[in-house]
Amino acid sequence: MTSLPRLNVPLHVKYIQALGENKDDLTYHLTAHLRLNAIYWGLTALCTMKHKDALDREEMIEFVMSCWDEEAGGFGAHPGHDAHMLPTCSAVQILTTHDALDRLDISQVTKFILSLQQPSGVFAGDQYGEIDTRFLYCAVNALSLLGRLHELDVDKTVDYIQRCRNFDGGFGAVVGAESHAAQVFVCAAALAILDRLDVIDKETLAWWLAERQMPNGGLNGRPEKMEDVCYSFFVLSSLSILKKVNWIDSEKLIAFIISAEDTDHGGIADRPGDQPDVFHTHFGVAGLSLLGYPGLDDIDPVYCMPASLIEAKGLKKDWQALPRREG
Repeated sequence: MTSLPRLNVPLHVKYIQALGENKDDLTYHLTAHLRLNAIYWGLTALCTMKHKDALDREEMIEFVMSCWDEEAGGFGAHPGHDAHMLPTCSAVQILTTHDALDRLDISQVTKFILSLQQPSGVFAGDQYGEIDTRFLYCAVNALSLLGRLHELDVDKTVDYIQRCRNFDGGFGAVVGAESHAAQVFVCAAALAILDRLDVIDKETLAWWLAERQMPNGGLNGRPEKMEDVCYSFFVLSSLSILKKVNWIDSEKLIAFIISAEDTDHGGIADRPGDQPDVFHTHFGVAGLSLLGYPGLDDIDPVYCMPASLIEAKGLKKDWQALPRREG
């Protein structure tokens, strides 16, 4: 086996620790709508790199709870923002990671999530009605972590996912939309949580996912698009669910992810030479974990959270265990 390039873990830890320190920076305010999601990305990347305690636990929990929209029952992305499915899922994931679900009014959060399911089976993101299979996945993920999955209309949910399946085996954001690797992940992962992987045309989908690898080793989200580090997780997670990770060249993908590092200030970008951000840092590190990169903790391909935590909660399936690389 060839020698693998080195991931600069200490530098990436410092990069994540520094995020948000300068609250006078314009970028900090322009990204307020992503704040709670970004905390989840940063925390999960730190967990994967075995530095969970690099950020203050209590400070993080207090910020999460400050985003609680008591009237709606869910979480906004930032204090004062309206409740939305995406930050609500991130809040549940963060509190689960820190063993702090006791801070939640679980019944209220469950009510908020279930209120967003539409007659078709898909979920809206918020009261304004935008629908997307991402929101469906977030609902399934959060309800599972909260121990309230039994309150979901599973048949209606699975039926909608099934109607999003395309001729190429992939899934789109809504019925009739083109296949996209991120949407494949959310649909496949939701089906995995619901124990309905029978809905997937596994061989056809695995070929479509394997074809996302570009000559430089990176993965794209759909045909004729550029490679992007974030698909290192979205494609690999789905291949993990299908037990087909070996259908791509893992060493070339590892090299591509690490080539997108900022070796001066830390963080990982979408592709080499671009500006790093916490989103791509998290999904780049997560992709390396799914490939068994040495020195990283396992990330669960379904929940995108520490695998040990999912196992401890009794949510891990046999197929979620991935072999580790040596060296």
